[in-house]
Amino acid sequence: MKTILITGCSSGFGLETARHFLDHGWKVVATMRTLRADLLPLSEHLRVLPLDVTDAESIRRAVAQAGPIDVLVNNAGIGMLNALEGTPMPTVRDVFEANTLGTIAMIQAVLPQFRERGAGTIVNVTSSVTLMPLPLLAVYTGSKAAVNAFSESLALELEPFNIHVKLVLPGRAPDTRFGDNARARMGAIPEPYANLAQRVFAGWAASSEPVTETPDVVAAVWRAATDLSCPMHLSAGADAVALAGR
Repeated sequence: MKTILITGCSSGFGLETARHFLDHGWKVVATMRTLRADLLPLSEHLRVLPLDVTDAESIRRAVAQAGPIDVLVNNAGIGMLNALEGTPMPTVRDVFEANTLGTIAMIQAVLPQFRERGAGTIVNVTSSVTLMPLPLLAVYTGSKAAVNAFSESLALELEPFNIHVKLVLPGRAPDTRFGDNARARMGAIPEPYANLAQRVFAGWAASSEPVTETPDVVAAVWRAATDLSCPMHLSAGADAVALAGR
């Protein structure tokens, strides 16, 4: 029986991914910054652990408690919406700490066991916004694009050890807390960008284009974890697939 460790399991993609792998007979280590064991069904194959990917000691403890794992899914992250000019540098650092450096730190923590075993899979969940950048998302896009580029180089570095690196790129998902979390960090849009922001938000609200549903992302993570012959880049959701094909 294989074991998967998933970060960011308190909601959305992470939570549903944990449920899916449990349902399919895996041992699951579901981690989240604020512990909520009641979110997942009771199972002898489930461990729920506290983990803050921006805290080195929290990462060390969680990985040690998890024991041997076969697959790491880096799903934890935070959103950010604002014009760059109106984004304080502490907020920029927070986004990169969670989305980029947190992913790197998690990988560093599991690599020794993967390398010694000569096997392991890393799945990094980024975003299709890296395929077609949008206004007001420069900081968020930068943090996710960095993971894409980092992962592509890392895959070559780890190939001699039979360690695989995959990228899952979800599209716009209305049924997660991303939008709420992003707006919570947004602050005031600078006045020169107010009209742009109004047009952007109105366009999103009125859009009839297909979006990404949570099952799309869960399916992509499942494929990345179970089919080592699949492409490194997996677009998740109709909108993401359309962008990847442009």
